[in-house]
Amino acid sequence: MTSRARAFAELVRLPAALTVPGDTLAGAAAAGPLGARSLAMPAASVALYWAGMALNDWADRDLDAVERPERPIPSGRISPRQALGTAVGLTAAGVGLAALAGGRPAAATAAALAGAVWAYDTVLKDTAAGPVAMAAARGLDVLLGASAAGRTRAGLVPAGLLAAHTAGVTLLSRGEVRGTQPVTAGLAGGVTVATAAVAAGHGRAALPVALAATYAGSVGSAQLAAVSSPDAGTVRRATGAGIRGMIPLQAALVARRSPLAAIGLLAAGPIVKTASKVVSPT
Repeated sequence: MTSRARAFAELVRLPAALTVPGDTLAGAAAAGPLGARSLAMPAASVALYWAGMALNDWADRDLDAVERPERPIPSGRISPRQALGTAVGLTAAGVGLAALAGGRPAAATAAALAGAVWAYDTVLKDTAAGPVAMAAARGLDVLLGASAAGRTRAGLVPAGLLAAHTAGVTLLSRGEVRGTQPVTAGLAGGVTVATAAVAAGHGRAALPVALAATYAGSVGSAQLAAVSSPDAGTVRRATGAGIRGMIPLQAALVARRSPLAAIGLLAAGPIVKTASKVVSPT
């Protein structure tokens, strides 16, 4: 990977993109059988995710110059103008792809998702509404998958679960630089346990239960470590576990409709973990 390519990979948090396709697949699985449109929608989701990451670094460029000078913009490897242009271009691509794959309902949902992403990165991130806004964006990403089948409301339950998970991870991630409070880590852990319980369903199928347990174990154990040791390093590890943990959670939701797709989705987990050693997902 050239230095230029690596800089852009860091800008958009390239490995973390593999945690995104499962959102739209979970929404699509709740709406009905997975079809061609269901499989096309993740591309729009990834584009909007990358847009949000680039916009995040553009909005945080002054703060990163102090707290994270190694990031692409403060290090001078990417200019603020290039980062903003990347965010704009990827946003347009994401909405356009959604429209092509799912028509007007998907385009409308993608536009709402883009609005939530831009509002979070530019206005709401450092406010009390920050975790809620980020959760809303993740929930809308799930609804984007359901909208491709014309049944947006069918995706409300998986959207709520992934939104709850995202809120907990986002709240905890605020301590990545200076550490957090044990009660914050405990709250995130409580959300993880509750989310896993709902994702497991009624215990009628073994695969969703096993995947929900995998999610709870990997994410919850890292958050528990942050309760007993809420320093910045432990919080960063818990945040990383929370990002990777979206995959088994998404797989548990997809497994109710398509076990094969769920297993395929789960295969992304080791790839994310390995790639995260090269490019940070946070």
